[in-house]
Amino acid sequence: MVLGSDLRRGTADKGRGPGATGRSTAVAAALVLILAPALAACSDNNGGGGSATPSAQRTTSAAPMAPADPAAAQQEIKQNWQTFFAPTTPLKDKQAVLENGDRMAPVLQAFSSDQRGRQAQAKVTKVTFTSPTRAAVTYDLVVQGATALPNAAGISVQQDGKWKVSDSTLCALVKLSGNASAPAIPGC
Repeated sequence: MVLGSDLRRGTADKGRGPGATGRSTAVAAALVLILAPALAACSDNNGGGGSATPSAQRTTSAAPMAPADPAAAQQEIKQNWQTFFAPTTPLKDKQAVLENGDRMAPVLQAFSSDQRGRQAQAKVTKVTFTSPTRAAVTYDLVVQGATALPNAAGISVQQDGKWKVSDSTLCALVKLSGNASAPAIPGC
């Protein structure tokens, strides 16, 4: 649509003539008032010739969606999930890679006392950072070599400088286990 045109039939000529000049001036003034701040925001303070692009400036002011070293964080997440879900890992070591591990000890104990929980292993297939301290984790839950829960969704959080399996992920697995006493376990 052309600014100032009217698409309704029979009114294409309205707005033209001596009375229309005031309206066009008002529209032009409104556009200047609206666009001036936007144009000023796009200019640089160095009088032109700067090397920074507007998109580069925007990305530095926006909150980052990944930690400073995403590759190292992803590697730590995968390792800690493997440790947490390894049947041979002692409970104390599992607590160390579980969010709020001390508080979640009863839930972890219940999960580990379940025969399927003791046999479960996780294979992380995808890590997507949702913030510098949080990641969505896609994993396959494997029990005795067979994939029991493919493409499961979990969360990893950074706590005390360490990437850990979220307590919400553990609670979801306890609820999936079918253990009738799961709702009575404190922490979930």
